[in-house]
Amino acid sequence: MPTPAIRPLPSHQSVTLRAWLVVLCGALCALLASPTIAQAEENIVRLPLADGFDYPVGPPDAKGYRKARGFWPNGHLGDDWNGVGGGNTDLGDPVYSIGVGYVVLSGDMRKGWGNTVIIRHAYQDPPSGRIKVVDSFYTHLDKIMVKKGQHVERGQKIGTIGTNRGMYLAHLHFEVRKNIYVGMHRTKYKRDFSIYWDPTDFIKKHRSLPKRFNKKVKVKINTFQPYK
Repeated sequence: MPTPAIRPLPSHQSVTLRAWLVVLCGALCALLASPTIAQAEENIVRLPLADGFDYPVGPPDAKGYRKARGFWPNGHLGDDWNGVGGGNTDLGDPVYSIGVGYVVLSGDMRKGWGNTVIIRHAYQDPPSGRIKVVDSFYTHLDKIMVKKGQHVERGQKIGTIGTNRGMYLAHLHFEVRKNIYVGMHRTKYKRDFSIYWDPTDFIKKHRSLPKRFNKKVKVKINTFQPYK
């Protein structure tokens, strides 16, 4: 049987085919240049919802400690916790995660901070039922006992109270942040309730939350700009 002759495409169809090939090639190049799905997944972690929050020292109720300085907008953006004995009597005392969460920063931030830990928490807001996310911030630590990328439980020991190499009397500086992009760059953000919680007020309002067994939510990580 004779092989059928292959007829060339009409000129207008050939132009159309070439146009589609150009579009397809452009789309493939754009896909290769953009972050892959795997890379995008690296910026997401699945977290269990917190069942409540406790104080970061003497949990659950800060027994044996006093709040030497509290939160005020455009001023002191957290709580300073001291042992009731005063001075450096609380040096080396344990510091605890206020709730279940994920360590997004852990290390020596130098300057006026020293050893610092930031933990990200997801929870169901009681009035609205919406899922919300906050960062808890612990600094001037003598020792750090958790690593970035580690899941932590409510009441888990994450470090000890320090002095930032003798810069201060021993105490814990503690913050709760609504904005998960602040990290160590506080000067780039507003210093008010749009960014921060009053830490004591947050804990009091969220001591006990609905238990959602096996419920996990996707939460963004790697949201901080590099800090030098």
